[in-house]
Amino acid sequence: MTAHSATAARTRTGGPKDDGPEILEHVMGWTLVVVVAMLVVQLGLL
Repeated sequence: MTAHSATAARTRTGGPKDDGPEILEHVMGWTLVVVVAMLVVQLGLL
């Protein structure tokens, strides 16, 4: 087994070169921001 075939057999883990739906990432990111903001306001931390 050569070095190239050994690295080709590895499973991708979602590194920086993993292209996916960017709009989904943006929506999930902003959803997280809104949820954290609502939690901060509800707990009276702001």
